[in-house]
Amino acid sequence: MKVKTFGHSFLPIHLLLLGTLATSTAKPTNTASEVIVVNSTAAHDISQHPNAELILSADNETAAATKASAVNAADNGLNEIESEYRVEYAKKMLTYMNQSVEPCDDFYEYACGNWKNVMVEHQSQHKRSNLIDIFYSLGEAIQQLLLDEKQPRDDFPYKSELNLTKRIYKDCLAADLYPLKKSEVYLDVIKSIGGFPAVDPTWKPDNFSWFNMSAHLTNYGGIGLIKEEVLPQYPFPPYFKLPDLGFEYIVHSDNIHSNSSKELNEKRMRNYLRLYGVDDEQKIDQIIADIVNVWSAILNITNKFDEDLAKCEVLSAVVMGEDTFPLWDSYLEIAWNGTQFDLEDDDTWPCNYFYNQLDKVCNANKEAIANYFALKFIYRMDARLQDKKFQTEHCNMMIQFVLPHLLDEIYMEEYFDNEIRGEISDIVKEVRKSLREILEQAEWLDEKTREQALLKEAAIKPHIGSFENKNVTNRLIRQINEFNYVEGNYELNLVNLFKFRTMQRRFNGLHHKEYDNYTMKPLELLKGIQVNSFYYNVDNSIYVMAGILHPPAYHKAWPAALKFGTIGYLVGHEFTHGFDSVGAHYNSVGEENYWWTAKAGKVFNEREECFVNQYNAYEIAEIKRFVDGNQTKDENIADSGGLREALSAYHRHVKELNLSPKDEQMPGLDLTPEQLYFMGFAQLWCASYKERHYWEELKNEHTVDKFRVLGAVTNIEDFSKAYNCPVGSKMNPTKKKCRVW
Repeated sequence: MKVKTFGHSFLPIHLLLLGTLATSTAKPTNTASEVIVVNSTAAHDISQHPNAELILSADNETAAATKASAVNAADNGLNEIESEYRVEYAKKMLTYMNQSVEPCDDFYEYACGNWKNVMVEHQSQHKRSNLIDIFYSLGEAIQQLLLDEKQPRDDFPYKSELNLTKRIYKDCLAADLYPLKKSEVYLDVIKSIGGFPAVDPTWKPDNFSWFNMSAHLTNYGGIGLIKEEVLPQYPFPPYFKLPDLGFEYIVHSDNIHSNSSKELNEKRMRNYLRLYGVDDEQKIDQIIADIVNVWSAILNITNKFDEDLAKCEVLSAVVMGEDTFPLWDSYLEIAWNGTQFDLEDDDTWPCNYFYNQLDKVCNANKEAIANYFALKFIYRMDARLQDKKFQTEHCNMMIQFVLPHLLDEIYMEEYFDNEIRGEISDIVKEVRKSLREILEQAEWLDEKTREQALLKEAAIKPHIGSFENKNVTNRLIRQINEFNYVEGNYELNLVNLFKFRTMQRRFNGLHHKEYDNYTMKPLELLKGIQVNSFYYNVDNSIYVMAGILHPPAYHKAWPAALKFGTIGYLVGHEFTHGFDSVGAHYNSVGEENYWWTAKAGKVFNEREECFVNQYNAYEIAEIKRFVDGNQTKDENIADSGGLREALSAYHRHVKELNLSPKDEQMPGLDLTPEQLYFMGFAQLWCASYKERHYWEELKNEHTVDKFRVLGAVTNIEDFSKAYNCPVGSKMNPTKKKCRVW
C-alpha cells in the first residue's frame, strides 16, 4: 500500500492483502495428518461440496487409484500420510482449474476458472479469494480456543482477560442477530453524537456539526466523511483517505445512478428507515433522494481532482485563498483525546480544497448528512447476516477483529512451532540469494547505485511468525480488563467493543511520547494470526506472519516447486518492495534517503513506466473501468520481481539437492515442476468478485486478482517456456516484456 505521508510521498509499509483474512483447524502445517482433516472438512461436510467426487474417494475404484498414487508419491521419500495428502491436495487444485481454456490464452482462467464454483460456502462482505479464505480457518481455531472449558495452564498470565473474551464470544453466539432488530442502544449513541432527524422530531440543525459527528463515527470504526488510517511510522499520527460514499456499493460519478447502486444502497437505507419506525414511503423516498443528492454534490468536488488526493493538494496550492481547514484540532479532541503530534511539516492534514468545499455542501444539507451518518452507524453495527447459519462464522470474525492481541498470544503458543519457522527461514534465505544475484547482474545499474542496493539487501532483517514486543503486547492485552462489560446487553457491549478496538488501533499514536522511534513498530507487525506479509521500509525488514502459512500459501508436505511458487513468491514480493519507487527513498538502515544516482533513477523510471502502461491497458469489463497502472505500479513490480526471484531460488534448490522431476510431482496433476510452480502462484489469487467488489477495490494499491496473475506471467520468459506459449500468443505477446528486477 502507499499513502501520502506528512510532506512526503513515501509509504513505510506494504500490505500484501486488504485486511481480510483458510481452511479448517488452522493448526501448523508441519504434520500432514492434521491438514488432511483441514483440507477435507474445512468447517463444512465436504460430502455436500458440489465437486465432492473430485476431492474425496467416492467409490472403491477411486480409492484404489488414490492409494496407488500415494504409493508412487511415497517413493519420493514422503511418509504415507504425507503422500496421501499430496494426492488429495492435487485433486483440490484440479477442481479449481478450467481445463477447457488453453493456458497460453488466459492462464488465470485456466488455473482458476472453476474456483468460484467449488469454493466452500462462507459469508463475506467483500470479495472471496483462495488466499484470503485462510481467515476462515483461523476463525475455527479461535472457536476451539474460546469454547474450550478447560482452564488454561497455571502460569498462563492472562486468565481474567481470556475469561472475559470467552463471555463476549458466547454472548455473540447467543445473540438474536438475524434478522436485524431495532436497537434503542444504537439510537441513544446516535443521538449523543449528532442525531437522527428521520426518527427524531425534536432534532434541530442549529447546533449540528457534520464534522464533529463524522469524527465521532471514527471512534466506532465507522466512515462518515472522514476516513482515518494510522500512519505506520513514528509518531503514528492519523492520516486520511477520501471517504467512501455509500454502503456496500461505493458510489462514483459513473455508477451513482446505476441499477446496482440503487438496488443495494437504496434498499439498505429503506430497510433501516422502516426498521426504525419511518413508515411513510414518500418520506423514505425523500430522505433517500436527499442523501443521494448530497453524494452527487460531493462527487462533483472530487471530480475536480479525479478522486486523487495528490492532485487535490496541487489544486489547494493553486486556488487562491485556500486556507487550512480549521476544524482538525476539534477532530484530535474528539477522536484522539486531544493528543498532539510534533511533526516537522505543516502538511499534516488532508487536502484543504476538498474539506473547505465539503464544509459548504454539508452545512447546506445538514439534515441529509445527519440521516446519512445515522444510517452509517447502524450499518457499522449490523452483522449483515445473509442467513442465521452464518452467525458462528460472524462471531469468529468479530472476535478476531476486536480482540486480536490476546487471541494472537494464544494462537502463536498453541499452533506455531520452530519446525515451520525453520523451513520458512530457509526459503527466505534462498529467495534473497536470488535477489542479490539480480542486483549484482542488473546491467542497467551503475556501480554506485549497485553498491547501495547490495548494502541494503545485506541489511534486510527477516521476521518469521511475527515481531515480538512483549511490553506493548502486554499493555494491549491488559487493557481488556478496562472494558466495561455489561451482562446480557449484547448491543451495548458491541458498541463498546468497537470503540475499544479503535482506541487500541490508535495505541501507538496515543502513547508515542512514552516510547521512541526505535522501539515502536506498527501494531500489525505484532499480530502473527493474520493472513499477510509485509515489507517495512522504516527498519528495512520483511515479515512473514504465521497466519499465512497454510494452504494455498504453504504446506510442509508439498514439493519444493509448489512451495517456491507460493510462499517463496510471496517472500520475493516483499523483498522487491525494498527496491521499488518507495524503497528507493529509504536506505539500508531505514533512513529517508534517495540512494539512486540520476542515471540509474532515469532508467528505473523508464522501466517503471512500462509497467504503468501495461496495466493501464487492462479493462475491468464488469465496471467499464481500467486498472490504474500508476497507482498499482509498485505492487505490480513486486509481483514480477518476486516471481522471478522465487523461480531462480527454486532452480538453485533443485540443483543443490539433486531433486528429480519425479520428486517434484503432485500425483494426478500432469504438470512439470515449472508448470506446477506457476500454477501454485496463480491459484493463490483464485477469486470470486461481485460487481460491487470491483468498485470497492478500485482505489486499492493492488491490481484486481485476475490481472495480478496475467500481468506477472506475461512478463516472465520462463512462464512461456514452461507452457510452450508461442510468441504472439496472449500470454507471450510480441511486445517487449516489462522488467525492473
